[in-house]
Amino acid sequence: MRLTTKIASAAIALWATNAVAEELSFANFMPPGHPYVAGAFQPFADMVGEKTNGDVTVRLYSGGELGPGPVEQYNRAVDGVADFAIGLPGYTASNFPLTLTAELPGVINTETGTADLWDNIDLFKDEYRRVQLVSLWSSAPNVLYTRDVAVHSPQDVAGMNIRVPSRNAGLQVEAWGANPVSMPVTEIYNAMQTGVIDGAMIDTTATRAFRLGEVANYLTLGFEATNSPFFIVMNRDTFRGLSDDQQSAVVEAGKEASVMANATQLSVAEGGITAFEEMGGQVIRLSPEETQAFDLLSAPIVAQAVAETGGNAAAIVEALSAE
Repeated sequence: MRLTTKIASAAIALWATNAVAEELSFANFMPPGHPYVAGAFQPFADMVGEKTNGDVTVRLYSGGELGPGPVEQYNRAVDGVADFAIGLPGYTASNFPLTLTAELPGVINTETGTADLWDNIDLFKDEYRRVQLVSLWSSAPNVLYTRDVAVHSPQDVAGMNIRVPSRNAGLQVEAWGANPVSMPVTEIYNAMQTGVIDGAMIDTTATRAFRLGEVANYLTLGFEATNSPFFIVMNRDTFRGLSDDQQSAVVEAGKEASVMANATQLSVAEGGITAFEEMGGQVIRLSPEETQAFDLLSAPIVAQAVAETGGNAAAIVEALSAE
């Protein structure tokens, strides 16, 4: 009888353990084979499970399975369509003007940018009050992919229709005399292939990840550029529904994922330059004189963006530039 009681008690305990285990959804608009998935997103999911002893698990839904395209990612987390979502502040710029100050040309250091963001995270936190900020990282600098014209000077790019990832990148290409076109990354390939755009500002992970090496013939590097920060955000109510220990586990895993995502991005971006040449494209590395011509036109947009943003923008630029 005692043995039966022990077995029953063990079964009840096992049922109770399983009952509190919670599976959370992670919306990822990128394809399952994107380097971020193996390099950061799945490791993040694994870390959450490990740090909570399996009480909280995270399941990735890649390729837009919970809703296509990157633009609505933030709202999916806000509305609870997904518990976690990966996105770019630039796609909903009105929500993140301070975060986007960090992407301005020359403000952030490519190698230390993610650490610098977290060292100054309190300057940004107010913009994430509708969600829980889990990860934030800087990217490789945006460069210029073009289809038909080898760009060596602002005169070469003048009048072109150039896809931009954010308003600040738009200010930059406007300063060069081009026309900025706001467009999600998932639409660049077709738009460039059909001539809707002449080029695109994006980092060089796009050579393979979004197949731009197939539709662009030229890649121009060397000018001071914007970068495109990424975030992982979590539904606020879901986060608050976790225990204190589980919340700490998610936050810790998120910070570690920031570092992993940044390292993955920089590595793949470096490989994207080599891959572009291997695919038959021409890489244009600007001379110091050519670089100066671009940078002189871009320089005033930092002060312009800071003045228009207000708030902590000036403090953010000062803090990140000093790092």
